[in-house]
Amino acid sequence: MTATTPGPQTTPGPRTTPGEHLTTQERAAIGKAARARVPRSSHAEFDPPADRTGPVEIIERQSATRVPELVPIRYGRMLESPFRFYRGAAAIMASDLGAAPHTGIYAQLCGDAHLLNFRLLASPERHLVFDINDFDETLPGPWEWDVKRLTASLVIAGRANDFSAKQRRSVVRGTVRAYRDAMRGFAGTGNLDVWYTQADTEQLRGLMPESLGRSARDRMFHALTTARTRDTVQAFNKLTTVVDGNRRITADPPLIVPLQDLLPDVERHVLEQELRLLIERYGTSLASDRRHLLQQFRMVDIARKVVGVGSVGTRCWVLLMLGRDDEDPLLLQAKEADQSVLAPYAGVGQYENQGERVVSGQRLMQAAGDIFLGWEHVTGIDGLQRDFYIRQLRDWKGIARPELMDPGQLEFFGTLCGITLARAHARSGDRIAIAAYLGSNDSFDRALAEFAELYADQNERDFQALTDAARTGRVTAETL
Repeated sequence: MTATTPGPQTTPGPRTTPGEHLTTQERAAIGKAARARVPRSSHAEFDPPADRTGPVEIIERQSATRVPELVPIRYGRMLESPFRFYRGAAAIMASDLGAAPHTGIYAQLCGDAHLLNFRLLASPERHLVFDINDFDETLPGPWEWDVKRLTASLVIAGRANDFSAKQRRSVVRGTVRAYRDAMRGFAGTGNLDVWYTQADTEQLRGLMPESLGRSARDRMFHALTTARTRDTVQAFNKLTTVVDGNRRITADPPLIVPLQDLLPDVERHVLEQELRLLIERYGTSLASDRRHLLQQFRMVDIARKVVGVGSVGTRCWVLLMLGRDDEDPLLLQAKEADQSVLAPYAGVGQYENQGERVVSGQRLMQAAGDIFLGWEHVTGIDGLQRDFYIRQLRDWKGIARPELMDPGQLEFFGTLCGITLARAHARSGDRIAIAAYLGSNDSFDRALAEFAELYADQNERDFQALTDAARTGRVTAETL
């Protein structure tokens, strides 16, 4: 972890870095001292100031730097439900968290740790693991910000499923307890043991309580099997076709638009050359063996792709690469990386290239990462230089379906997320200080259950604000 300069509205406190080598007693003292500044019970509070920046204003600021014709799609997706709105509102919550007191104990944050950013992924050893997936907003910051983002998402999902307040409270408290217990376990574990910890499919099966019932267990086993089929070959068959004897990315405008359909010939040629150079140069950010593997593929087609909810409007390119023959594909995704939404409140961090920020944060937090994960920058046809990170478009993938979960299933999923988030924070932050702050009782668990409900209320108000903005014509939303 590298220390950063907190924003003006934070409550900084002592923090440790790997090079300090404090004793376990000194590190525990840091965590306990943070309780005096920010009592665990105080995390139950959420009382936004009267001059809180409006949610629509924050979203509009982000939209100003994005591809104009794609911005209405982003608004349309955010207006589908309060939960979809929340997925696109990381900048709004960052503003709220940044204005409040915090522990001052930093870890590498996901920055957008809502429940759908935890999923099944492939490790380089071809094991199926459960881990955090999205790191667009990653940055060092107060560890509890990620926990609050996660717990609020669980309450919002629970409300969408008509769970009672008691059921939602049980989900959140179970999730936070899992985080707290896992962090206390990591605090007593050696550095290498923490680093090597990951949740593979066998461990997931072992964590499933018998109380979930046969049908829920069957659904999980099906999800594990299905995730292995969502790979490069499946994406290749779905997203490409043969045109005049050549393999090409299939157009699905405006969500997928091949470069040849997007720009006039001259501009297309300029951008195509830049993107080819991007792939060549980005190889230097890979380990030498993986760079050697990348060089065995050639680029044959490029398309712009709309991804996610909060990311809609950022520049994202799908790059079709072929290896030994036309049936040996590699699909890469080059995604624009802007400054993290946490930067105004936690500090800008140490990386000038925002793509490197994303990649470095992901490598630090994930137990097992994509072998093609790297970064570079490219100059657009507008002459502006933009940072990108590159990864495989799909390499096994299993995504949660919270709308199909009952309260027990959502609590189990929240438990997995809490353990996973604790492991990620333990790798990068001071796990002993965090564990000492949390302690052995449930004060923090109970506080977060209250906070999550209050923030879900705020999310509904913010969702209504965007709904009103669309109704009055302040923003234009497009539903596809």
